[in-house]
Amino acid sequence: MSPEPDVVAGLEGRVPQGLADAVSALPLVDHHMHGCFTEPLTRAGFEVAVNEGSPDPIPAFMTQFDSQVGFAIRRWCAPLLGLPPHAGAHEYWEARSALTPAELNRLFLADAGVAHWIVDTGLSATAVTTPEAITQDSGAPASEVLRLELLAEQVAARTASPADFAQDFRAALAAAAPGVVGFKTIAAYRCGFDIDWSVPSEQRLERAVARWTAGFGAAASLRLEDPEVISFIVHAAAEHLLPLQFHVGYGDRDLDLHRTNPLLLLPLLRQAAMRDTPVMLLHCYPYHREAGYLAQAFNNVYFDVGLGLNHVGSRSVAVAGEALELAPFAKQLYSSDAYGVPELHLLGSILWRRSMAQVLGGWVRRGEWSETDAIRVAGMIGAENARRVYRL
Repeated sequence: MSPEPDVVAGLEGRVPQGLADAVSALPLVDHHMHGCFTEPLTRAGFEVAVNEGSPDPIPAFMTQFDSQVGFAIRRWCAPLLGLPPHAGAHEYWEARSALTPAELNRLFLADAGVAHWIVDTGLSATAVTTPEAITQDSGAPASEVLRLELLAEQVAARTASPADFAQDFRAALAAAAPGVVGFKTIAAYRCGFDIDWSVPSEQRLERAVARWTAGFGAAASLRLEDPEVISFIVHAAAEHLLPLQFHVGYGDRDLDLHRTNPLLLLPLLRQAAMRDTPVMLLHCYPYHREAGYLAQAFNNVYFDVGLGLNHVGSRSVAVAGEALELAPFAKQLYSSDAYGVPELHLLGSILWRRSMAQVLGGWVRRGEWSETDAIRVAGMIGAENARRVYRL
């Protein structure tokens, strides 16, 4: 299992050789990602899948290959398909279409140089690979995080009454906890962060569950959006002291981006009940500087700039550098947040390695850092911090 051989291609003379070699060979821990598609895609489906923001078909006047992520795919993924770097979109699609989904998944995941995957299995809009299949495709072990809103919806569908929901959810959480390494909330999508993060009283929670579950089995949806219920499940999860992931910032248009600024979590983070629970702020772009402040201000807050690096492509060096401005290096992690298209699992690795090599290498060249420290920090962020926090 090794990253693409020319992962630092073109950086000769700008990145010290020892640092380049160390970053290229570093076995990463991807602390937040999803499975890969198990069914073939049309080109239109592929282009929608690599566009994080919109589920709509790509308009006829454009192609998603003409974007930062599209250019990055053509540069870094084309050689694995036997094509030259920067192969045209048509050539890339023809070569990709010659392989089955299983072949594509093995090809790209095995080459990402990831030594451990931490998988969010809650995103199930279509058939994707399980953690077991991810291990088989990549040769690396995979652990799972549990999505809280999905569990709450499952519990609510079978609980006897709104008054029983709290007890039933806690029991389900306790039963699931031994099999996972952490929990995740998508409050960002369901209600935003600008809510009352206090623990609701029994009476308030019962009323909130009653409102939410009214009409189950008729036209009402199970989708959990009630902020009081979401505050309850987050606090219930925090009691287990496992890492608690929050989707932060960039995502599809189902969220209100301005309501996902992690600074809106301050009322939650300041509560004594949260102090011993590792809070993992995921990907964070364009709020990665705010996340860095929180990681400095709170001992239990960590963050990454996953997802964003893939989608800003050749601008990933700037984003990685900004993430390193303020936060302690022991509080940052690597993730790809890749979903569906296996090229994204590989791109997350390559763009992170290249970005870190260039940012840290620049500081070494200017005499501001030693090369030894640069290699050590890359190892912390790429793997060691995640192994410590998730107890891998």
